[in-house]
Amino acid sequence: MIEADDFLNPAKALGYDFYCGVPCSFLTPFINTTITSPTLDYVAATSEGEAVAIAAGAWLAGRKTVVMCQNSGLGNAVNPLTSLNYPFQIPTLLITTLRGAPGLADEPQHELMGRITHQMLDVMEIPHADFPSDKRDIEKALNTADQSMQKSGLPYAFTMAKGSVADGTGQPQASRSLPAGRIHDFTDASPLPSRMAALERLLAHAPQSAALIATTGKSGRELFTLADRPQHLYQVGSMGCAAAMGLGVALNTPRKTIVIDGDGALLMKMGSLATIGSCAPENLIHVVMDNASYDSTGGQPTVSPGVDFAQIAASCGYLHGYTCNALSGFEKALTQALSRPGPHLVHLKIAPGSARNLGRPTVKPPAVARRFRDFLASKPANDQSN
Repeated sequence: MIEADDFLNPAKALGYDFYCGVPCSFLTPFINTTITSPTLDYVAATSEGEAVAIAAGAWLAGRKTVVMCQNSGLGNAVNPLTSLNYPFQIPTLLITTLRGAPGLADEPQHELMGRITHQMLDVMEIPHADFPSDKRDIEKALNTADQSMQKSGLPYAFTMAKGSVADGTGQPQASRSLPAGRIHDFTDASPLPSRMAALERLLAHAPQSAALIATTGKSGRELFTLADRPQHLYQVGSMGCAAAMGLGVALNTPRKTIVIDGDGALLMKMGSLATIGSCAPENLIHVVMDNASYDSTGGQPTVSPGVDFAQIAASCGYLHGYTCNALSGFEKALTQALSRPGPHLVHLKIAPGSARNLGRPTVKPPAVARRFRDFLASKPANDQSN
């Protein structure tokens, strides 16, 4: 058994100082120490998959990251681990507990996952080792993990058994309550614009120094068709993770960070709205282009016609929510969002459909990630529109 700081301090010496996760009782002293540490950053995610995406964004912004979760929640992280971290080659140190391990009396919901946790990591091609519960083993274990991630550009996992970390005395403070944000209605009787037209207008207003993250599907493909630039990140797969990745970026760079989301994608991980509201990044602008359909898979309807994304975001702590259904209103929303602190959510209703014979990004995901990371690390240019 070790103390939490026995691991956290040498991990920090290697550069691991950004933590994100979802609690587990096995992790209690570890997470609580991380939360209360003055030298570490911790983001409480609403799901394990969201935590992986937040960490991915933080890595893009230059941080070395750790994701902590219960093994029963590892299933929630499978999608981004395999369709975000793997294709983009984004490393993170994953610490997952071993609830329901063979021979351990535990709750029935952990029985199966306890037997298959290691097999799941093997299937996902994530190297893994036992979490070091002896102080003498920590430095070697961390160096092995760090070297693996540097070589592969992919995650590495520690599996934590019960009682690995001694109970601590730190008790995190309760989350602060947030006032509802302001709603701005810029809707009118104009016909709905196309997504391509909306993206053109967004590019015309976005500062050259801004970072843009487009959700998977037609959004990224159309953005690439209009303009391929180092500050563009085109997500492939990992549906619903764009907002969480944008949060990880925004918390770690002074640049304006613009997330281009879709209604279907945001509906998949709406918990991200609460996390963003709680973290309150002033430089984040979250644009939701809502065509009430899953456009990339044949136009099947979503449930977005009954959802007020701007109002939900404002209720979750976003400072401003904007609703619009035309390019003129979209321009007003963008102008205001770019001129004052956020976070902001701009809900734009758009027409279904996309450009015919639409191509796909020709830059491979690892290159997209690394040039984006290099862009974030560079000195920001003057905030001028394109």
